[in-house]
Amino acid sequence: MTYALLFTIILMFSLKGGQILELPYNVLKVAAPLIVYFILMFFVSFMVNWRAKLSYDKNVAISFTATGNNFELAIAVSIAVFGIHSPQAFVGVIGPLVEVPVLILLVKVSHWLRVRLYT
Repeated sequence: MTYALLFTIILMFSLKGGQILELPYNVLKVAAPLIVYFILMFFVSFMVNWRAKLSYDKNVAISFTATGNNFELAIAVSIAVFGIHSPQAFVGVIGPLVEVPVLILLVKVSHWLRVRLYT
């Protein structure tokens, strides 16, 4: 199952790569709300857990779980329901392209928050 999922993701990136480069405005229309969503979900979750006096380790684990999405599943469902060349499949490919860099940035933010709030 994992290999099939990985194959689907690689296939989608290879099929949609040209479209991503040709339609930068569409990518931006999808990426901007996702960036806001990831940051908002992380900070709301982190602050709620901090107020609840959870340990840093538990807080970070819960915050990243709340922030992350199952884009791999979304890609598979959009292909099955709408087809591989659908706009829904295109949007599903943009998600991981945005999610990974934002979550990496949020890891750095979480380390900064640890120093600020947990020491």
